[in-house]
Amino acid sequence: MTNAETVIIHSDGACLGNPGPGGYGAILTRGGQDVEFSGGYKLTTNNRMEILGVIVALEALEAASDVRVVTDSMYVRDAIEKRWLANWKRNGWRTAAKTAVKNRDLWMRLDGLLAKHRVKFEWVRGHNGHPENERCDELARRAAQARPQAVDEGYVN
Repeated sequence: MTNAETVIIHSDGACLGNPGPGGYGAILTRGGQDVEFSGGYKLTTNNRMEILGVIVALEALEAASDVRVVTDSMYVRDAIEKRWLANWKRNGWRTAAKTAVKNRDLWMRLDGLLAKHRVKFEWVRGHNGHPENERCDELARRAAQARPQAVDEGYVN
């Protein structure tokens, strides 16, 4: 991809209890324009919402793009940048400890998006005054607090 401009995605997830009601928030910035995304589920986990925020924003991109994802989730960043996801796939969706990979449904969705776009993940410390991260946190918390009724079909208790 040789897009002249990199799309920037900021994302965050929140959960009231873990598991509990949860939400995600994301901001997609392209061409100086911001588009916000959020949604909530009545029972989920924080990690699922962290992954889903990235997925929803990437799914909004119609054309293959160069993307920089900024997240406060080391879980999400490390799964890509440290090649955990690639190893999980190679090992039949098993971890190095030979246990089933948690959140496999979301990782598979994200993997398909990573095949379409050229994505680099960047970690930012959460709750540290980073404006876009704070906004994503606000979006995610509001979605979780809104008494969401949507069912997270992939969540396994």
